[in-house]
Amino acid sequence: MDKKRITIINGPNLNLTGIREQHIYGDQSFDSLLKQLASEYQHVELEFYQSNIEGEIINKLHEKGFTTDGIILNAGGYTHTSIAIADAVKAINSPVVEVHMSNIWARESFRHTSYISPFAKGVIAGFGLDSYRLALISLLGSNF
Repeated sequence: MDKKRITIINGPNLNLTGIREQHIYGDQSFDSLLKQLASEYQHVELEFYQSNIEGEIINKLHEKGFTTDGIILNAGGYTHTSIAIADAVKAINSPVVEVHMSNIWARESFRHTSYISPFAKGVIAGFGLDSYRLALISLLGSNF
């Protein structure tokens, strides 16, 4: 059986996970989560990309959106502002699961709108770093 290929794309400020606003995002680093996922899902080829720059996120979506089995996307603050990222998600073939570590609907009202959600396979929010694990499970379906 070929390995499933899943790409995780993180947007702005998520490189500070485990450091910034720990009361919202927790104290675990994203690197430690990636190591856990790689260990637990050895039959999955996981690729990770993070950028604070909108255009680079769009370029990565274009690059991976026709060749990977699924994309886990946390666009950070761009979720609520970027029609361009939403258009990129709409344009690609790979299924995209939108994730957020916090419950965006329990936060400031401007975070309640996602331009990405209408084009995503689904949205997972509010489970901290486990949101990524849940997204991975959803993309793998019965193959995990």
